[in-house]
Amino acid sequence: MGFEGRTMRAAVMYGVNQPLVVEEVEIAEPGPGEVMVKLANSSVCHSDLHALDGAWPPPVPIVLGHEGAGTIEAVGPGVTRHQVGDPVVLSWTPGCERCRFCLVGRPNLCEKLAETVHAGVMYDGTTRMRKDGRPIYTYMGTGSFGEFTVVPETGAVAVPSGVPTDVAAVVGCAVTTGFGAATKTVHIAPGDTAVVIGLGGVGLSVLFGCAAQSAGKVIAVDVHDDKLAMAKRAGATHVINARETDPVAAIWELSGGRGADFVFEAIGLKATIEQALGMLGTRGTAVLVGMAPEGVRFEADPTLVAMMELRIVGSNYGSANPPIDFPRILGLAQADQLDLASLITSRVPLDDINDAFDAMKRGEGIRTVIDFT
Repeated sequence: MGFEGRTMRAAVMYGVNQPLVVEEVEIAEPGPGEVMVKLANSSVCHSDLHALDGAWPPPVPIVLGHEGAGTIEAVGPGVTRHQVGDPVVLSWTPGCERCRFCLVGRPNLCEKLAETVHAGVMYDGTTRMRKDGRPIYTYMGTGSFGEFTVVPETGAVAVPSGVPTDVAAVVGCAVTTGFGAATKTVHIAPGDTAVVIGLGGVGLSVLFGCAAQSAGKVIAVDVHDDKLAMAKRAGATHVINARETDPVAAIWELSGGRGADFVFEAIGLKATIEQALGMLGTRGTAVLVGMAPEGVRFEADPTLVAMMELRIVGSNYGSANPPIDFPRILGLAQADQLDLASLITSRVPLDDINDAFDAMKRGEGIRTVIDFT
């Protein structure tokens, strides 16, 4: 695959716990079945931080970022679903459309992801970016911390016209992951008690989903008062500051001694996963949404799980089928039924990307969006 003819600025990771380097790199034109996307916005996610701090050490050098939106810049041979100029949002589960999960509408579980997306390469096993002749990988098959990226055509999803690109970007991961967990991974019946632990972009999106399902009580748990205040505006009926109150005891009190029907853990920590299990009432379901660092294990009492018929369910990317779910969610936002813009609390240029990660480490804000325009 040739690389001649195009350079761009991108934030490159060269090592764990090292600042990203914003520099010029080369990018190839799209190959067969591939598209080049010109990024307008990309947002910063905790999964990017997991790579940067070594919790999920990636191959390096690598361009991080997986929540991005922009327009189709070029199409490779055989591409049928996109044309130059089309507005799109990136999906980090570009389904192969051939495996058993893709064929039943579950591209989030595509059997090819392990050898492509998780390895930071394209379907042919190579990269489309390089620097001084050295291959540069793309994080989660996306690499949205650059002015351009090349992805399989299934990795770019058309969005309705008029959707702001910053809002489309956050739908590419956080919103879909959270909203889908509450609306697709499990079924919340009207009147159920639902708890959300962790109020980042994913957790607040879970809360949106719980409210949309007409849960009776929607209880938000976090350690930051500003995020709890946002949760109230987003539909939480109760909030708990876990620094000030034992959240498990508080849930049992708020539920009248019955426990929660659903608890969504949106952080990925051993302690909060075990708290989620402790909040469940009989036949309650813990939904593990947050992605934990490699090696994290949690403990559960198997007798209690059996006796109470508890359920522990994983939710990957909100059980999403991006070509269907991205437009659906964005349509709800356009109809003013989801306030997705409220998740964006900061906007910065690419040169300030390291500052965005520092703010995330301090727990500040919800989503920082990189502006390429």
